[in-house]
Amino acid sequence: MGNIDTTCVNAIRALSADAVQKANSGHPGLPLGAAPIAYELWAHHMKHNGKNPNWANRDRFILSAGHGSAMLYSLLHLFGYGLTLDDLKNFRQDGSLTPGHPEYRHTKGVEATTGPLGAGMGMAVGMAIAEAHLAAIFNKPDFPIVDHYTFALGGDGCMMEGISSEVFSLAGTLALDKLIVLYDSNNISIEGGTDLAFTENVEKRMAAFGFQTLTVEDGTDLAAIGKAIEEAKADKKRPSFITIKTKIGFGCPAKEGKASAHGEPLGEENLRALKENLGWENPAESFCVPAAVYEHYEKLAAEGAALEAKWNELFAAYCAKYPEEKARWDAFHAPVDAAALLKSEDFWAYEDKPAATRALSGKMIQRLKEIVPQLIGGSADLGPSNKTVMDGAGDFSRTDRAGRNLHFGVRELGMAAIANGLALHGGVLPYIATFFVFSDYTKPMLRLAALMGLPVVYVLTHDSIGVGEDGPTHEPIEQLAMLRSTPNVNVFRPADATETAAAWYSAVTSKDAPTVLALTRQNLPQLAGSSKEAMKGGYIISEAKGAPQGILIATGSEVSLAIEAQEELAKDGIAVRVVSLPSVDVFEQQSAEYKESVLPKSIRARVAVEAAVGFGWERYTGLDGATVTMHSFGASAPAGVLFKKFGFTKENVVATMKKVLEK
Repeated sequence: MGNIDTTCVNAIRALSADAVQKANSGHPGLPLGAAPIAYELWAHHMKHNGKNPNWANRDRFILSAGHGSAMLYSLLHLFGYGLTLDDLKNFRQDGSLTPGHPEYRHTKGVEATTGPLGAGMGMAVGMAIAEAHLAAIFNKPDFPIVDHYTFALGGDGCMMEGISSEVFSLAGTLALDKLIVLYDSNNISIEGGTDLAFTENVEKRMAAFGFQTLTVEDGTDLAAIGKAIEEAKADKKRPSFITIKTKIGFGCPAKEGKASAHGEPLGEENLRALKENLGWENPAESFCVPAAVYEHYEKLAAEGAALEAKWNELFAAYCAKYPEEKARWDAFHAPVDAAALLKSEDFWAYEDKPAATRALSGKMIQRLKEIVPQLIGGSADLGPSNKTVMDGAGDFSRTDRAGRNLHFGVRELGMAAIANGLALHGGVLPYIATFFVFSDYTKPMLRLAALMGLPVVYVLTHDSIGVGEDGPTHEPIEQLAMLRSTPNVNVFRPADATETAAAWYSAVTSKDAPTVLALTRQNLPQLAGSSKEAMKGGYIISEAKGAPQGILIATGSEVSLAIEAQEELAKDGIAVRVVSLPSVDVFEQQSAEYKESVLPKSIRARVAVEAAVGFGWERYTGLDGATVTMHSFGASAPAGVLFKKFGFTKENVVATMKKVLEK
């Protein structure tokens, strides 16, 4: 390690420790131990340009151990991504560009929102899939315009979380050779040594998954780290896993190698001792970086800018030689043409016969695969049931990178993380699928998609007690309420073909939110009153004959039931309006005037009908209304038997509305 390299590594350590100390909050242990890994990678092996953080062919770096964010912010500052010393001084403060864990779209150069351990590993796998897919589609001889690596840095916690096993198993199966995982192995967790709960041979596990495994015994040896990274790049048949043995809290005499270094400030006395131990200039001063360090980082940053300039020349020549591919590239990287899709008669066409909304969704996917070339996706081993296989689009595999159908295996949590990575990479629009009840397995990663504003599409079928014979383990009851309560998630439960098309339209034209499609197993009738108004989340699907005395509100399979009840009530001279509310989330985004026109405050007799728990419906039924909803888990029996058993009948809906009106 040369003197300037040593000083540059120590600059990352000093700035990170200073930031944590000033905030009196944070995690200094990882930055102190892993700084050499980060420096060697960013300085000598990673293609990136701080002047253009969104360069299409940059290498991706994901800090899966997001608690080490102070290190990432120090890197972004030193490599010229626009973070200032003042930004570092505002670490973890309200409104700063340096929040406690890295946040995508908030800080330039942050590739993914990380914090939940292991999540970054899953997103890295998704990015590697996207790179391989786009390379297969666009690269030509002598024109490798898509040619970059995905690096993920994590620690023991990332390896303990089950999500890492899910995604690495798939990464090995797919032979994602452009994926390189850097394992900061310091044998320390919050509660103490990792041997308390983690004694497996991680390298053997990774080898079993199909990774090349490499080990660097001294995590301060830049040359050894660099050699391992180059060995990883040289393997063109496997992803690589590099174990780098480090010391948490390196350089701090009182904290090095101890669990207490993980998640608390060093303290002023220890901070000064750290800097003295590192031979740092002016150890009593904070946020003080020698001019020579900045000069060296500027030189390294210039090398990154030169790499992008060289690629820009290559891409310009590619576009000149292959103008049709340039047009296709632009299509892959542009938003879906919402206006054209809205006007497309073929997209909105349907047959007037009963059909399950999962089957209708499957037809939408077949249409969209022609309209949206960047559409890619698949299921957690449920493609035939979810109706999510794109006909004739090929299967993405180690031998066919151009295939658009992804096979995730039974790995819902990993699947959702990979989808986030696909969306983060750009150039692809991912959808994923499973049974709705197993959205529980996807929830942590769906939450991150919402937090990052990623337009991932979730196709979740078998949406109610209509699953029937499979019983309560497979019948989603509380999941609608759970997902509706999650900010920035648009949940659609369509009632027929038109509403299913509206849901898909909303999903593929979304720019900053994931969309959930909750779809039926059983057939539903096509409804005369359904319309593109469903894109507003809620609308009047069947108006009362005369001034409405009450309102029936329903979603999905219960909308037709509500219309049947409306007709029965009319026989008794009771006029009620039926409102279909396929997406509560989207409806709430409409103007107050529109919402009032659909659900007037003056009509207080309201009944909500949905084959799920009633939690949340109070917003629309109020104190005077009622719900026909689930109050328990389901049961194992044919769907028709269950709907009757739990009160989803015309007679019960009519009786419930009459009771409300009697109040």
